[in-house]
Amino acid sequence: MPLLGVTRKERDPATKLTANIGNALREQNDRLGRAEEIERRLAEGQAVVELNASSIEPSFVQDRMQGDIEGLLASIREQGQQVPILVRPHPVKPAHYQVAFGHRRLRAVSELGLPVKAVVRDLTDEQLVVAQGQENNEREDLTFIEKARFAHKLNKQFPREIVIAAMSIDKSNLSKMLLLVDALPSELIDAIGAAPGVGRPSWQQLAELVEKASPPAGAAKYAASEEVQALPSSERFKAVIDHLKPRRTARGLPDVLSTPDGDRLAQVTQSKSKLEITIDRKATPDFAAFVLEHLPALYQEHRAKHQRKQGV
Repeated sequence: MPLLGVTRKERDPATKLTANIGNALREQNDRLGRAEEIERRLAEGQAVVELNASSIEPSFVQDRMQGDIEGLLASIREQGQQVPILVRPHPVKPAHYQVAFGHRRLRAVSELGLPVKAVVRDLTDEQLVVAQGQENNEREDLTFIEKARFAHKLNKQFPREIVIAAMSIDKSNLSKMLLLVDALPSELIDAIGAAPGVGRPSWQQLAELVEKASPPAGAAKYAASEEVQALPSSERFKAVIDHLKPRRTARGLPDVLSTPDGDRLAQVTQSKSKLEITIDRKATPDFAAFVLEHLPALYQEHRAKHQRKQGV
């Protein structure tokens, strides 16, 4: 019912779109602000020092797959490293350090040949991975599969409560992540990559298709092919899904008709209204001519057989 008798006007689509974009940007800025607040609190009271990039190693638990950092490189090249990374003294290498968070910044600064601005803190293994996980979760720039693999690696080394604290998720979602990573060959995930924008339901679909595939390793081999690797990561994911999806065929006919020796004869495709058999005339020119020559007789044989069944 209109408030005080005033009819509320529906916002036009352009206004709604603008509002949605504004809300999304505000939410993203809020998350970035919280991430920077985490960094500020962890670094609070600590001096920022400059370290040689060669003395800094990644966290002992990898959270990221290799990705593009061109935007970050351009930013640091123009403005310098604005936010220090957090490191701890390396537990076994004197005069070396280990990253808690800031892996992309470390990579970018290293490529530019600059010293790395860092805060050095004494952190236990548990404190390091919790700081690493929470900072990544707030920045929300890790993809689903990167988070799932990170959780899977943590679960092998730490109690469940530490993993939950690092990932900021409940037991149910953590269990789903762990089961999903267990169901997918690591070679397949590596070949696909981080797959930005691909969420858990799609990865679950892939796991189910891989389970039914024969052989299961074929999916990883296809994903690692030169043709698929030329695609962006998210497109590689789609290509693998399409490759594994079962294709509808007529009355149990295979997609590809082959000889007993395995030589390809023809490609079979079908729709609701027609069935098509495609013969490669370059590969088997004699067979193509043979089929064309005998097709009328084949139809007559089929018709006669049908009439006998009908008692005609």
